[in-house]
Amino acid sequence: MSAVELARLQFAATTGIHWLFVILTMGLVPLVAVMHTWAAFTRDPAKREVRERMTRFWGQLYVINYAVGIVTGLVMEFQFGLSWSGLSKFAGNVFGAPLALETLIAFFAESTFLGMWIFGWGRLRKGVHVTLIWLVALTAYASAYWILIANGFMQHPVGYEIRDGVAYLTDFGALLTNPSALVALAHVTLAALMTGSVLVLGISAYHLARGTKDTLLFRGSLRLALLVATPTSWFVATVGEMQMPLLRDNQPMKAAIREGGDLDQVQARLAGQFGPGDYRPPAADWLGVAMDTMIVIGYTVSSVTIIAVLLLWKDRLVRWRPFAWLLTAMIPFPFIASVGGWVFREVGRQPWIVYGHLTVDDALSHVSRVSLAVSCAVFIAVFVALAVTNWTLITRFARRGPDATQLGATEPLEDDVPEGGTGEKQMAPAL
Repeated sequence: MSAVELARLQFAATTGIHWLFVILTMGLVPLVAVMHTWAAFTRDPAKREVRERMTRFWGQLYVINYAVGIVTGLVMEFQFGLSWSGLSKFAGNVFGAPLALETLIAFFAESTFLGMWIFGWGRLRKGVHVTLIWLVALTAYASAYWILIANGFMQHPVGYEIRDGVAYLTDFGALLTNPSALVALAHVTLAALMTGSVLVLGISAYHLARGTKDTLLFRGSLRLALLVATPTSWFVATVGEMQMPLLRDNQPMKAAIREGGDLDQVQARLAGQFGPGDYRPPAADWLGVAMDTMIVIGYTVSSVTIIAVLLLWKDRLVRWRPFAWLLTAMIPFPFIASVGGWVFREVGRQPWIVYGHLTVDDALSHVSRVSLAVSCAVFIAVFVALAVTNWTLITRFARRGPDATQLGATEPLEDDVPEGGTGEKQMAPAL
C-alpha cells in the first residue's frame, strides 16, 4: 500500500470505530435523562424506586460506553497534524475554532457534568442532579454540532477566502449555518436516537423473554424505547434524503453514485471545472451498496418497531418470545447503517479532502511509508481492542441486569461513622 493509502486506512478505521462509540453516547444519554426526570418527579415510592433502578441500569451502560469511547476520541484530532498536515495548513484558520470548541465541550464540559452526575447520587438535590444529566445530553449534541461544522466545511466550503494558497475565515455566520452541516446534524441526531432506543429495546426484550423478575423496569424501558425508535427510524431516511439537492449542486459525483447517474459524464464535467484528474471515488460501486444498506436497515427497523407497537395491545409483545428475540437480534442494525452512511459521506467526496480545493494526496504529511504502516497497525489494533472491551463490558452488565448495577450504589464512609457504630451513617456514591 502507498503512504496515502495507509494514512487513509488509519484515519478511516480509527474514525469509524470512534463513531460507533459516539452514536451510542448521543442516542443513549437523552433516554437516561428522560428516565431520571421521570424517576425524580414520581411521587409513588414504589414506582420511584423502580424508575431510579431503571435510570441507574441504563446509565451504567452509558457511562461504560462514554468512558471507553473518550479514549478513542483523544487520538482523532492529533491525526490532523500527524498525517494530514496539509489540511491543517490550508484550512486550519477556518475549522480550527470549531475543532477547539468541540474538544472543550466534549473533554471538559461534558465530562465534568457527567462526573458530577455519577458522584452526585445521594448527595445532590434531585433538581440539580436531573439538571446535570440534561447538561450532559446538551453538551453531547453541542459537541456533535461543532464537529459537523468542521466536517461541513470540508464537504462544502463556505464563509472563506483564499490568500496565498491558504483559506481564511471571512463569514463566521455562514460557517455556522452551513446547510451541509445542519442537515447532517439533523440526520445524525435521528440516527443516534434510533441507535440508543434500539439498544434499550433489544436488551429489554431479552430480559422480558427470559422471564425476569424486573418486569416493571424492563416493560417501562421497552415502552419508552418504542416511543423513540418508531418515529426516529421512520424520519431518519426522510431527513437523509433532504441532503440530495445539496449533493447534486455541490458534489455531483456522489449524487450520481447515489442516483445511478452517468459517472463518465460527471467525470468529464468535473475535469473541465477542476482540471485533469480522476474524480471518481475509490470503490464507487461499493458506495452505492453502503448507501442502500443504510436505507434498507432504516426501513426494516421502522417496520419492526411499528409491528412492536401494535403488539403492545394486550401485552402480546412480552408474551410472543420469537418477536422479542428478533428485537434483541436487531441491536447491531443501526450501527451497521451508521457505518454505511459514514462511508458514503466521507469516501464519496474523494479525491477531495476539502472539496474543490485540496486533494487527499496534497494534504498528506511528509511521513515515511514505514512510519505510517507501523502507526496504522498499532492504532487499529488498539482501537479494535477498545471496541471489544467496550462491548464485552456492555454485554456483561446488560445480561446481569439491574442487580449488578454499581452506578449510584452507596456505602458508608468509615470516617463518617461514629465510634461504637451509633448515629446516622453518611453515604458516599460509588461506581
